[in-house]
Amino acid sequence: MKNVTIIAAIGKNRELGKNNNLIWHLPEDLKFFKENTIGKPIVMGTNTLKSLPKKLKDRQYVVLTSKDIENPDYIVVHSIEELLHFIESEDREVMIIGGASLYKQMLPFADRMLLTEVDAEDKDADVYFPEFNKEDWNKTVLSEYQTEDNIYYK
Repeated sequence: MKNVTIIAAIGKNRELGKNNNLIWHLPEDLKFFKENTIGKPIVMGTNTLKSLPKKLKDRQYVVLTSKDIENPDYIVVHSIEELLHFIESEDREVMIIGGASLYKQMLPFADRMLLTEVDAEDKDADVYFPEFNKEDWNKTVLSEYQTEDNIYYK
């Protein structure tokens, strides 16, 4: 499917988060996230929505949930089929921002992934990015390793 991008920061073992929070808080990576999602629909599950510290400006929220959410600022979809219909109606890139279940469901439909690879691990992680075959993707490294608080990532 065209215009579907998954964006995530993952650890050595594909760690995504713990206790419904990010594991690593890397300001340059958060800036990268903002630059790549601004002005676009961002698709998330309920837990990811709850984990956001505030409303992210200049992004259209699309929430995949089984619950009814009453918020005029959100587009609420209740199934992958409904989400795919929304994506097909869009002429712009749609960003999949999490969580793990949504990443897994959308991986077959994504035509692009923006993954920040963190050269660290967290044994307390409770959410992981789905396994995928790296050979199925053309890899472009956007940056060399950077470091923040002794954590290397690219």
